[in-house]
Order: sequence, then structure tokens, then C-alpha cells
Amino acid sequence: MDDLNAVASLLAKPEPSTEAIARSRGRLQDRMTRGRARRRRGRLLPVLSMAVAAAAAVAVIVTSVLSPAATPVSGKEVLLMAAASAEHIPQGAGTYWHVTRTWQGPDAPQMQESWTTRDGHRWSRNAPHATPGAVVEDPVPFRLMGAEIGFEELEGLPSDPEELKERIAGLPRHDSAMMSVDRQGELVSPLITLITELPTPAQVRSAAFEALAATPGVRNAGPVEGGQELLIPLSGSLEIRMVVDPETARVARATMLLTAEGGAMMSSSYISVTTEWTDELPR
Repeated sequence: MDDLNAVASLLAKPEPSTEAIARSRGRLQDRMTRGRARRRRGRLLPVLSMAVAAAAAVAVIVTSVLSPAATPVSGKEVLLMAAASAEHIPQGAGTYWHVTRTWQGPDAPQMQESWTTRDGHRWSRNAPHATPGAVVEDPVPFRLMGAEIGFEELEGLPSDPEELKERIAGLPRHDSAMMSVDRQGELVSPLITLITELPTPAQVRSAAFEALAATPGVRNAGPVEGGQELLIPLSGSLEIRMVVDPETARVARATMLLTAEGGAMMSSSYISVTTEWTDELPR
């Protein structure tokens, strides 16, 4: 994956109209006044959950919701809103968990794909050292901080943010697959992995977003194509950049990549990650 050091940001689409920004900002501010996403025994408050469900039903778009004169929504608030949305957005159904990574290489766009069945069989395209474009069997399992984790383990993770962090901290792990901030107890990279690449159940994804919101120093750099750009501090001046759409609870792109060992590798620019359940065979 040496070529990932040269990844660059994906091309941005045209900005939405001023009217669309104003409408979205109004809806976002209305939601923010109704209260913050909080958990009670692993569940968000019913009133907020109903509000988010209603918003999801009408497909409210909150990307690029802030105008220059608006008071910025904090990074913590964006993540809490994503937590509220995630609770009501199941991953879907299918035979294969399909993950696509896209980035801009030195000469052309690059892509990697993987397909994983519930019993752990996996295929990949454009994996390191494989024939370019070929789909091959790939025995690499899902991992979290170096620990192998399957579908059953993911489904059994707690839906309460504090309990989730405790469970992750107790997993067998390899320090070499952890960032320094993870070894200090913040568990930033495994939480991002849970909301980005793994087939994590809705309630657990919600808990991961909320746990990530408690990370000290999270900042919102403002609206960009695909959502809000968040800055998550690591050690020293190092930080993860991540674009989150709080309405769909999706991470559009990030500067952190999950490695085959279950750790994380930082990139100087963005990598786009999309996930879905599909019945389409890898080919």
C-alpha cells in the first residue's frame, strides 16, 4: 500500500444553492434546539429519536448547511447528530459485505474492493501484490486493533458508548496495530473503523459515533462536499480529518485507512470509503 502515501482529495461537486443552504441550516438549527443526542441505558432519548426518524423519512439533506454568517455547529454536535441518525439506519441485507476504497494515486484514480460473507469467506480486487483488476480469494479477516472480529462479535458489541469503549479496550490486541492515542485510552481509530468499514449493527454504530463525540478537542472545520469536515486530534500536531454526513450517519471520506493487520495508517489526503450489503457476486 505504498502508493496510498500519494492519495489526494476527491474532486468536489458544485456547491448547493443559497436557498438550499438556508433551508438545510434552518432544519439543522431546529433539530439542535430540540436537544442533544443522549443515551439512557444504551438508547437515545425517545423524543430526539422520533425527530430524527421523521427527518430521515423526508430525506432531509444537511450537507453544506452553514452560511458564512451562521454560528458553526461544533464537531461534537455533528457526531451526536450522526449518532441519533445511525440508530435508525440499518446496514441492509445481502450475501456479501462490499467495501470500496477510492483515492487519487500519482497518475490516476485508484480503487480497492472486498467482498465478505457472514461465514468469513472473503474476496478482494487490487489487493497489494495481486494482479491488478483480478478478483482473488483473500483470507484476511475483519480486525479491530489487531484482534480478529467476526460478524457475531460485531453484533454482540454493546450499544452503550461507555460499555462499548470498555469492551474494545478489553479485546486481545497488538500495540503495533494501535495509534498512540489509542494506547492512551481514547480508542479513536477502532471507533472510526466501526463507523467506516465494518458491518457494524445500527445500535453499535450509534454508540461508536457518540463515544467518538466525547474525544477531547474534536473540531468542525465547516461544510464541504458530502457533509461536515471534522478534525480529530491525535498526538502533537497530528490529526485525523473526516467528512461526516450527520443525516445519513455516513463517513464520506477520511485520512485514516484500516490496514490488513487491523490497525490504522494515516494519509496526507482523503480516501473515500463506501460500504453496502449486496447479492452480486464479486467478479
